[in-house]
Amino acid sequence: MSFQHKEAAAGRWQKMPLSEQMANIGSEVERAINWKNKNNKEYSRTAFERALELLDLTLACYKEYSKLKELARLREVLADYFAFDNTYNSTDESLKKYFLAFNYAARLGH
Repeated sequence: MSFQHKEAAAGRWQKMPLSEQMANIGSEVERAINWKNKNNKEYSRTAFERALELLDLTLACYKEYSKLKELARLREVLADYFAFDNTYNSTDESLKKYFLAFNYAARLGH
């Protein structure tokens, strides 16, 4: 498998706290949203794919059911929003708001 986030895939990602992982995923999601709103489907798609890659790396880090359940549901919501019919009725604002708390928590951790 070819990773776009090679350093993260090589083990650096597993050493990060969950809040920092989620903040990084949120950055890619925000990029995907921004490119979508600029009608650049290719850049939006690649940012979405990077977000999924980071989310998959995060899923691989945890064994606790509650974390796995939340992360798997997030993956489902993102795929629904960017690649399918948006049956969950997500919005740009709701996704940004979800990740905002992780950005705040990650900054408090530094």
